[in-house]
Amino acid sequence: MDAGAGTVEDTSTNAACGWINLASGMDGCERIEAFFSGQAYEPHRHDTYAIGRTISGIQRFHYRGQVSDGVPGTAIILHPDELHDGQAGTEDGFHYRMIYLDPALVQQAIGGRRSLPFIPGGVSDDPRLLKAIDGMVAHMSEPMERLQYDDAVYDLAHALQAADPRAGAPYIATPDYRAADRARAYIRHSEGEPISLEQLEQITGQDRWKLSRDFRTVFGTSPYRYLTLRRLDRAKAEIVKGMPLVQAALDAGFADQAHLTRHFRNAFGITPARWRRLLTD
Repeated sequence: MDAGAGTVEDTSTNAACGWINLASGMDGCERIEAFFSGQAYEPHRHDTYAIGRTISGIQRFHYRGQVSDGVPGTAIILHPDELHDGQAGTEDGFHYRMIYLDPALVQQAIGGRRSLPFIPGGVSDDPRLLKAIDGMVAHMSEPMERLQYDDAVYDLAHALQAADPRAGAPYIATPDYRAADRARAYIRHSEGEPISLEQLEQITGQDRWKLSRDFRTVFGTSPYRYLTLRRLDRAKAEIVKGMPLVQAALDAGFADQAHLTRHFRNAFGITPARWRRLLTD
């Protein structure tokens, strides 16, 4: 892929200049390649893993009370629902490839019996992780076959589990994975309609508060956050198709464009208008 092709310059005040290419994605995984100089993303959090490699430059971010640098030769692994930002560590900017992976796929691959793997500091040079990540980001312009993708998810999930310093620690409590996954599936197919915890209790047969705790343990975020992010997924898809922002907001279940913008910035660190400008053909 030509990293410079289709560069879009953002001229808004104090914004980074750069571009974003949306690579071929798969169910449960979004892949992007991007370049930014200066401040790229405001503090935000999303309900997926953000996993990738810095191709050139320094990708600097604040994460869990510290400043971390992603540089060539290392991997970036940001846990779901953890606050972080993003900016260039030098004047040269940074070029990177990233996947946003649904935690449900990781849980399915590792058996759904414990909390999600966590990598302290958000940066790792673990060779197992580097190899597994490269299996998904090395050739971003090429679509992945279904079996190839499933194998890559399996390899990445187990590399994450092996690199987690808590690996091998005894369970404190076993979450009800089946109930949590049933609730996740119900929310995912709700088309953004309002849902109550009482409804999820009825659907799963699990006490609502245990279900809420187990959902967080298994998928790294709350049921309502998960619902909000699915609405944002729908809005992003509409924006890519050229839908006006106000219509994309309403179709996805938001009250208005301002409601969409607030949640979009909180989830992705940029406004939907700026995200649309950064996209490349």
